[in-house]
Amino acid sequence: MIIFGTRGYLYQLAILTLVCGWCGNPAAHTLRKRVTKFTLFFVPLFPFSTKFATQCTFCGGEQQIPKEQAEQLLAQNAASQDGNPFGQAQGQGQAQSGYAPGGQGQNPYQH
Repeated sequence: MIIFGTRGYLYQLAILTLVCGWCGNPAAHTLRKRVTKFTLFFVPLFPFSTKFATQCTFCGGEQQIPKEQAEQLLAQNAASQDGNPFGQAQGQGQAQSGYAPGGQGQNPYQH
């Protein structure tokens, strides 16, 4: 007896801020990639279907998108972060907080 079938894998590629096509709110959207693989004796052998989608975290609406658009969204997300995995440009956090390492920042409560 030969046992074969399919199995789906879901990968979260990025979290983007977009205007939702369902609810119209500017909200965070997860960019997801779903890969369906052929399995033989419960061992995944090769992928035969790959689909991309965005899902709104506000209303839960999901929209299928083509591969080219998913790659474009990933490139825009990477460019907006400037290589920083936390999404904030380097040097901004210190300038906004008024804190300098080594205790040399100005204290607004000292006179």
